[in-house]
Amino acid sequence: MKILFSSYAYAPDIGGIETASALLAREFVAAGHEVILVTESSARASNSDPFEVVRNPTFVRLWKLLRWCDVVFQNNISLRHLIPALLLGPPVLVMHQTWIRNVAGKDAWNDQIKRALLPRVKNAAVSQALSNDIEVAAEVIGNPYDDRIFKNNPNAPRERELLYVGRLVSDKGVDVLLRALRILKQQDISAHLTIIGRGPEETNVRVMVRKLGLDQAVTFAGEKTGEELAEIMNHHQIIVIASRWPEPFGIVALEGIACGCSAVGSEQGGLTEAIGKCGMTFENGD
Repeated sequence: MKILFSSYAYAPDIGGIETASALLAREFVAAGHEVILVTESSARASNSDPFEVVRNPTFVRLWKLLRWCDVVFQNNISLRHLIPALLLGPPVLVMHQTWIRNVAGKDAWNDQIKRALLPRVKNAAVSQALSNDIEVAAEVIGNPYDDRIFKNNPNAPRERELLYVGRLVSDKGVDVLLRALRILKQQDISAHLTIIGRGPEETNVRVMVRKLGLDQAVTFAGEKTGEELAEIMNHHQIIVIASRWPEPFGIVALEGIACGCSAVGSEQGGLTEAIGKCGMTFENGD
């Protein structure tokens, strides 16, 4: 089968959609299908993927690809790719990766168009919470993780307590995690936090660490991926996902759990489903 895989974000960008797209597209190829991935991510990267990656396709190029394929698999809804697909007629499956609304929780005009088009495609969602939110019938299929890389090393010493992995942005709740770490310090409970990731809030996070007197309790490790990230996870006891917003799912929780960490995460959205019985949850922002 010829699959046109639509992923508006893709490597070398780092995030949940990018990770899931790479894993799913590779598995489609491994299952014997032909795959071409189209993305709006313009950043160039050496392509070691076993499929062609088309970045920012022109309308003519996209039209030809839609004529070529047997089915369109859209890893999160994107009108730029969806509308031409609906006009040209190949079957479309949308895998919903996040909420159809803005950060403020409201539907913008393009979100309303997305919702109006959902009955015209097959829908799946990465969590039950997300399936309930889109208000159309959707199969729930949790996101994958790469079990060839993320696995428990029983010989690794777990000398570090807390680990955060993610973008340094306000909605990820790093400030919540730092305040919790200060409470532990005030109670004479020794705990060290490793922060993996970068983002626009990095300077503010570093300032907050100093103001809270946590310089000796926090290490900034920068961006890490793949085997390097898995090795770090194997040296930690607890992975914390302290998001203020409701996470649609949480691949990083799966990766941490697979590497032997207990997971602690905020309870709204699909993160509770990702963590399951392998950790505990708390009220968002607490």
